[in-house]
Amino acid sequence: MASKSPSTLSSPELITQEKLLQVNRAGASLKIGIPKEKSFQENRIALTPEAVSILVNNGHEVLVETKAGEGGHFYDTDYAEAGAQITYSPEAVFKAEIILKVAPLTNEELEWLRPGQIIISAIHLPTLKSEYLEKLIQKKVTALAFEYIKDSSNTFPIVRSMSEIAGNASILIASELLSSSQSGKGTLLGGITGVPPAKVVILGAGVVGEYASRTALGLGAEVKVFDNSTYKLMRLQNNIGVRIYTSIIHPDIVLHELRTADIAIGSIHSESGRSAMIVTEEMVQLMKAGSVIIDVSIDQGGCFETSEITTHKKPTFKKYDVTHYCVPNIASRFARTASYAISNVLTPKLLKAGKEGGLEKLFWSNDGTRHGIYIFKGSVTNRHLSEKFNLKFTDLGLLFSASNM
Repeated sequence: MASKSPSTLSSPELITQEKLLQVNRAGASLKIGIPKEKSFQENRIALTPEAVSILVNNGHEVLVETKAGEGGHFYDTDYAEAGAQITYSPEAVFKAEIILKVAPLTNEELEWLRPGQIIISAIHLPTLKSEYLEKLIQKKVTALAFEYIKDSSNTFPIVRSMSEIAGNASILIASELLSSSQSGKGTLLGGITGVPPAKVVILGAGVVGEYASRTALGLGAEVKVFDNSTYKLMRLQNNIGVRIYTSIIHPDIVLHELRTADIAIGSIHSESGRSAMIVTEEMVQLMKAGSVIIDVSIDQGGCFETSEITTHKKPTFKKYDVTHYCVPNIASRFARTASYAISNVLTPKLLKAGKEGGLEKLFWSNDGTRHGIYIFKGSVTNRHLSEKFNLKFTDLGLLFSASNM
């Protein structure tokens, strides 16, 4: 048998070649719309320019209504440079398949919805009306609530972030209101050598209470925390890492501490919607003249009987010579930080949804995101909302099965 020459064996036609196999990608390109917030004094935005850049670079399309980010000092040029399409018509933004908002939709925005769209926003349960839900049902959309979205640790990341902001901010605001420039009594929160610090009483040992305690302690104030849950008090004590005064809420003890307090923070949260009224009008009357109340619980009605809703433009009023600050949306006062916090939660979920083939695929695979759904294609899937507003409840699992997801 004749041998083959080396030149024949090395011929390109005879050498084994790599074969390129086509890989079927399950990913999907998302079209995301970000309208400008129309709600009074809502300055936050759901996605920052940095987040938009990441999404666009991963093949997604983002439409941003002009001036949507200006409340947080994010400008159209920032979003345009990040790859977003700037639209000058709010109605055009609502042509996207996914709508991201911070505040609930307005009546006008509800009219622009189309069947099959996915809405991600807050719902503000204490002020939620049945008409809002009925409109979403009529439009046959899928709606997720910021308040209900969970993370891998089974906590509510957006709610927690906003609570951290409110807790930190409550002490900073109170400290400013104590200053002479704000017609306060001129007390420095942390005191100085030879002059004792201000006394801060905090009602509620949740996230707001914990971060208010951290900030007050960091500024050198004397802090006393009240809550009816010994578990929350122990957790706060452990998280802060220093021994502070804690107590179960007992009217006589609370009154005793309020009479000498410079600042009182109300951070009582209720799962049912209305916060408990802890401090009566008579108790406020006995507080020191010039002291300050920050009622963070005002978005649930407030835990001070003298509290009345105020705004960022006119945030305070005086009653019995006690300054009251009762703005419901404290996080919007720090819109840039709050926007980053919201964006940091939503961006990874949107990226994962894109890789899995769309948000509905993510709902199927991710329990935390699925927990945020309260309406799925026009059906109410949150039992609490269905009972509260007397609306028909449908199990989300059954709906998923019916849609062959």
